[in-house]
Amino acid sequence: MLRALAVDDERPSLEELLYLLNADPQIGRAEGVGDATEALRRINRALQSGPDGPDAIDVVFLDIHMPGLDGLDLARLLSGFAEPPLIVFVTAHEDFAVQAFDLKAVDYVLKPVRKERLAEAVRRSAQLSGAAPRIPVSEPDPDHIPVELGGVTRFVAVEDITHVEVRGDYARLHTGKGSHLVRIPLSTLEERWRSRGFVRIHRRHLVALRHIGELRLDAGTVSVLIGTDELQVSRRHARELREMLTRRTAG
Repeated sequence: MLRALAVDDERPSLEELLYLLNADPQIGRAEGVGDATEALRRINRALQSGPDGPDAIDVVFLDIHMPGLDGLDLARLLSGFAEPPLIVFVTAHEDFAVQAFDLKAVDYVLKPVRKERLAEAVRRSAQLSGAAPRIPVSEPDPDHIPVELGGVTRFVAVEDITHVEVRGDYARLHTGKGSHLVRIPLSTLEERWRSRGFVRIHRRHLVALRHIGELRLDAGTVSVLIGTDELQVSRRHARELREMLTRRTAG
C-alpha cells in the first residue's frame, strides 16, 4: 500500500486529488499540503522516519505552477537525496513534460485529472516501489499506440509515425501532425516495429524507412531527411541502412 503526499496550491484541486487518491485501493494513506516548501519539510520528516516509519512517503503527486518554490524546483532538490520518494507530476500544462521526464518522474498526469488516468500513475508508482506485482500492459491494437493528449488517451496509427527519438526513459513519437511522449523504451519499440519497416539509425533515433525522403552523404557523415528533420546516422548503422534502402528501392 502506497503512502502518498499531494502538493497543490489550489485548494479545490488538492481536495479533488486527495479524494481520488484515497479512493484508490493501492493507496494506503494520502495527505496534502498547499506549497512546495511545506512539502519539502514533510518529505524531510519522512526521510528521517525511515522507509518503515510512521511518517514515510512513497510517492509525491506534485503540481508544477506554484508560488515561490515550484514543482520542478522541488523535484530537482529531491533528485539530490539518497532515497527520494517517487514523483508524479499533476499539472494543467503540457509544456514541462520533457523537463519532468528528465527529472525521472514516474508519470505526467494532465488536469483535469481523470480517475482512470490517475489510477495508471498509481499503478506505475506501486510497481516501482515494490508495493505491487508488475502487470504487463499490452497495446489494445497492434496498428495503433495509445498516447496522452490534453488529459485524453488517444490512439496514433503506427503507419503515421515518421520517427522516434529517445527522451530519457521515454520516447517521443513524431508524425506529420505533431509529436507525443510515451513511456516506452526505444529498444522496445525497435523490436516491436522492426517488421513494420522501422530501423535504428542512431542510439537516439528509430525511423520508418517509408518516410525517409533523402539519404545524404557529406564529408564522411551520413544523415537522412524525414520531412524537414535531418537526422544523423551513426557509423555502426550507416551500412545496414543503405543496404535496406537499396533493397527497398529494388523491390
